[in-house]
Amino acid sequence: MRNFKRVFITGITGSGGSYLAEYIINHHPHMKVFGISRWHSTTSANNLADIFKKVKLYECDLNDFSSILTTLKKIKPDVIFHLASHANVRTSFLTPLAVLQNNILGTANLLEAIRHLKLDPVLQICSTSEVYGQVDPKNVPIKEDCPINPSNPYAVSKVAQDLLGYTYFRSYGMKIIRTRMFAYINPRREDLFATSFAKQVAIIEAGVQTELVHGNLNSVRTLIDVRDAMEAYWVATQRCQFGEVYNIGGNTVITVGEFLTLLKKYAKCKIPSKVDPALLRPSDVTLQIPNILKFKKATGWKPKISFESSVQFLLDHARRELLKGWRKTS
Repeated sequence: MRNFKRVFITGITGSGGSYLAEYIINHHPHMKVFGISRWHSTTSANNLADIFKKVKLYECDLNDFSSILTTLKKIKPDVIFHLASHANVRTSFLTPLAVLQNNILGTANLLEAIRHLKLDPVLQICSTSEVYGQVDPKNVPIKEDCPINPSNPYAVSKVAQDLLGYTYFRSYGMKIIRTRMFAYINPRREDLFATSFAKQVAIIEAGVQTELVHGNLNSVRTLIDVRDAMEAYWVATQRCQFGEVYNIGGNTVITVGEFLTLLKKYAKCKIPSKVDPALLRPSDVTLQIPNILKFKKATGWKPKISFESSVQFLLDHARRELLKGWRKTS
């Protein structure tokens, strides 16, 4: 086990970063938690509402080398979770250059700043199963040595982050761990199909919308609760081997269509639905089933939250947020 005192999270105000900060503060209260947010970011700090006074935020843009250099010099973290990125797959087809520049150069700046300052933190680069792209069924469940074959600009940027991490480990001896997270249920990230569906269910229940719209329902996903996912990130920095890459994912294999059917079952009223062509991607990854044996062997970790509890957690969040929005406008 590695002992940390100063935790630094890039993307702390985002959907995953905020849940990670909550996990660390709630389970490791002796830690000092720092994070960065960009002055022009549209991400709401409301994600940190429950722990805002327990974290220290710095205005910093990873695309500005001097900015991250100054911030790291102040914090001197002993563990870094690199979550910051433009992560919307569908949008990456519309603004590919912005996604590539932000995700790749931001990561390069972070690595170079650490090297320039001669810091020695454990650094987890949080990558994604999207790097595998459309996998040949013979390689399913997907192991870490499965060929990388990205199918969208976002995935290309994550491949670059992943390989930059490995290069800096090999070249400069940095304590870098790479994780590839498979699909998760995350109430704070509205571009995920599960969250979009839950939000629409809540709106239809309220009588504001009449029909739920969706994209491709045939994609197969293996889902995990975001709270389990963030615990896995923490455990990775504690136990995983530097220079290695680890798949992280859940146990529930389900199609997008089956997930929608389940949400309809939990809804308080009938939920009509139809496909929206605008939600179909130019290229879609339709088979994402992980082999997480390597991670389990290294850490002993396993998901704790049941799939049913996670779905209810998602729906409850969507309903609360809708009610909260009404109160603000009333």
